[in-house]
Amino acid sequence: MTAADAAPALRCASRHSGPRDGEECGARARFRISCHARPPLVVCPQHLGPALLLAEGVLWPPEIALVR
Repeated sequence: MTAADAAPALRCASRHSGPRDGEECGARARFRISCHARPPLVVCPQHLGPALLLAEGVLWPPEIALVR
């Protein structure tokens, strides 16, 4: 696989100030967090902690995978 064939990097799905804020983080996602009855969350290192503590449906103990 060459660099031209690589899939585009996933971007962090978190918001800077909260769920109603229109400004998305946009940083490269490094983690995927499994959720119950929801699609997994993809987040950057900065938003990993807040997502684990505040996001709805996060499994406990959390299931976290690295995103490449």
